[in-house]
Amino acid sequence: MQLLRQYHLYLAWLVAVTATLGSLYFSEIRGFIPCELCWFQRILMYPLSIILGVAAFFDDDKCKKYVLPLSIIGIGVSTYHYLKQKLPWLDAIQPCTQGVPCNVQYINWFGFITIPFLAWMGFVLITVLLVIGRRPSN
Repeated sequence: MQLLRQYHLYLAWLVAVTATLGSLYFSEIRGFIPCELCWFQRILMYPLSIILGVAAFFDDDKCKKYVLPLSIIGIGVSTYHYLKQKLPWLDAIQPCTQGVPCNVQYINWFGFITIPFLAWMGFVLITVLLVIGRRPSN
């Protein structure tokens, strides 16, 4: 656990970079067109790759006040997106009207792992790593 606390910024950065590259893989290589909610998740995740990379390089724990709001909002957006995919009645309330529908499941591994679920896992891991990480020195 001590090792996890010591390297929490590097691990959070690794999660953010993996999520960023994963989303680019799905859209640019696999050809999956992102829906509106996917774009919001990207808007929240992509800056984390840069912010956490700089914070890890400089060993700056003060980045939490910038990163946690993005990751917590990302958890909310990803949760809503996942529920739209898995609960058809929720999508009927507010369907995506332009472009790709938000209830499309390009992947459905093991019956529950979809792209919004992967984004949710990334945001949750980043949040947990930053919360359990060492406290900033004054």
